[in-house]
Amino acid sequence: MEAKIDFELNYYMNTDIEKIHEEIERLRREIEHHNYLYYIKNEPAISDARYDALMDRLKELEAKYPQFFDPNSPTQRVGAPVTEEFATVVHPVPLLSLDKVNTEKDFIEFHRRLIRMLRDVPESEIDYSATPKLDGLSIRLRYENGALVLGATRGDGFRGENVTPNVRTIRNLPHYLFDDIAKKLPAIEFRGEVIFHKDDFEKLNMELGSKGEKTFVNARNGASGSLRQLDPNITAKRPLKIYLYEILYAEGIEFKTHWEKLKFIEQIGLPLVPEARYCQNIDDVKKYFDWISQNREKLPFEIDGIVIKLNKLEYQKMLGEVSHHPRWAIAWKFPSQEVITTLVDVIWSVGRTGAITPVAILEPTFVAGATISRATLHNEDEIER
Repeated sequence: MEAKIDFELNYYMNTDIEKIHEEIERLRREIEHHNYLYYIKNEPAISDARYDALMDRLKELEAKYPQFFDPNSPTQRVGAPVTEEFATVVHPVPLLSLDKVNTEKDFIEFHRRLIRMLRDVPESEIDYSATPKLDGLSIRLRYENGALVLGATRGDGFRGENVTPNVRTIRNLPHYLFDDIAKKLPAIEFRGEVIFHKDDFEKLNMELGSKGEKTFVNARNGASGSLRQLDPNITAKRPLKIYLYEILYAEGIEFKTHWEKLKFIEQIGLPLVPEARYCQNIDDVKKYFDWISQNREKLPFEIDGIVIKLNKLEYQKMLGEVSHHPRWAIAWKFPSQEVITTLVDVIWSVGRTGAITPVAILEPTFVAGATISRATLHNEDEIER
């Protein structure tokens, strides 16, 4: 009789625990869904009070039942412990840089070079995808079975830093993939950029300045410095955003074009880099560059050009890469920014070989994300030449 009672008690206790676990998981998914609607789609579906109530209930249950801890829970966007240093992460797929062009003529030459290298491929088969060139910190993300398990900086392209707890604090990044296909993939990796929106960066600098703390020179340095904090609680207070523009690796799914990759990123609820564009030919790329150039000031973030990638993955594989960059992609940079300032003085600098170079001392002026106060001038023989 006692054994039967014990069995029944254990049965009901286990059933209750299972129901609690189910409620915790349901709350996590529901909150993440509303985070997606709010931070990515800009379409909030519930009131702030309702959202807070869901979060409070989840915090209550997680505190009472710590056996169900999950580092990807929405409650873990803040509160991770301080670390002494970042662990090193080896990138299985190198995160290469991009070769650059500065003029339409140079871009056309890049296009012609691809045609020559692809030989038997007709020009009509050459199409591209293009995106704004974000100016932030490059990041690699890994999801396993739909859950975020790794966030790592680019570093030198081959090794980076494990900043997973910090990445988890970024509000517009889902911790789970809800798409039926994506959440079943054993592993999928993305590359993207961590940035500040312009208005968020200005507000942050104003707050830091009002507290007597050091401000950031530009949004790029601010994003890097904010993400690479040893204390994730500091990162959580910074209004960082992340946008993805590449699938580095996917186990269980295949793509034929880069555009398919971009659409898949959007389909599974991750933040795709805004204003991505499919370009059927070289003329479409030119039009896209012109449009971005004319509208760059209207974008909420800083950009310094566009990134153009050969669309068909088969052709990308045929072209391969060199040690520094892929042959099938290029960054088309905007023309250098020009400003007027005052020449304060000219001093002479003697190099280790004895060469004497005039150096201009300028009234400090902010240009291209940095404050410039010195500039190297041409030697007399260069002027004569």
